[in-house]
Amino acid sequence: MNFSRFILSRVLTFFLVIFIGITAVFFLPRLLPSDPVETMLARMTSVGVALLPEELDVLRVNMRRQFGLEGTFLEQYVTTLKRMLTFDFGPSIAMFPTPVIQLIGNALPYTVVLLLLTTLISWVFGNFIGLLAGFRKDKWYSSLLEGIAICIYPIPYFILALVMIILFCYINRWFPLVASFPTQYSFTLSYFQAVIRNSFLPAISLVMVGGGWWIISMKSLSSTIAEEDFIYYARLKGLSEGTIAMRYVFRNSILTQITALALNIGTLFNGALMMEIMFGYPGMGTLVQGAILQSDYNLMLGTISVSIFAVALMTLIVDLLYPFFDPRIRYK
Repeated sequence: MNFSRFILSRVLTFFLVIFIGITAVFFLPRLLPSDPVETMLARMTSVGVALLPEELDVLRVNMRRQFGLEGTFLEQYVTTLKRMLTFDFGPSIAMFPTPVIQLIGNALPYTVVLLLLTTLISWVFGNFIGLLAGFRKDKWYSSLLEGIAICIYPIPYFILALVMIILFCYINRWFPLVASFPTQYSFTLSYFQAVIRNSFLPAISLVMVGGGWWIISMKSLSSTIAEEDFIYYARLKGLSEGTIAMRYVFRNSILTQITALALNIGTLFNGALMMEIMFGYPGMGTLVQGAILQSDYNLMLGTISVSIFAVALMTLIVDLLYPFFDPRIRYK
């Protein structure tokens, strides 16, 4: 297989994954017994809106047409695919008439900035500490670092977040109990101060949980590679421990971590759902939760499609870049 055929196969796989994912997200919610139009009409009736049966039928038909729910599932599917080619997911059913793409545009920057930064920070420090603990496993600090990571990682996230909220929001009141972000983006000092203050605790909690996993996994990988014969041979050649750690142990250990990082970055676009619930963070996870609870087909399709695209894209990028990290991989 030459290079062009390799690229073509990966690109075709990329589009196939997106197609299958979007298809599943489209059909699965529609197989559930809930109906978003009937749910909205019931909500209107519960708040005292009185309509004649004829008016109710006309409203039901108009709502189905507006939300793209007319016709058979196949007709709806074809119409939706045509709209998605122009990144049009239609209006949100629960927040009508706001377009889904507008809701995603408002929430996506918060999710991307916070979760991307915390993931990269935890990945860098976690792998560095894990390499140190795995390569120098005969040292006292190796067991200490691994013990700390093992203690932090299994803690359920909602427990860690709840403890941090009690300590730093309720008792000491250093941070707001419920996040309150400015409604409009602006490049002002006050805006960035508000964002940093409301994002600090979520960021610290994500770094702690994520860092624990990277330390454990990197320690396991590096300690195994440190016992290989080629490491022993490198020491016989008189190479320094620092050179062996970085050029031999680290380079052979980091491959698995790069793949895991790419997949983690892809799933960031759905947001950390538990984090956003606990801290009231206005990201993509909150949109997904609201879409599921309110049977908002359009919002559900839009938010999850972004995640599917991100995961497929990051997987494609890793496939194409892997040979630069591992010289043993060649396109044949």
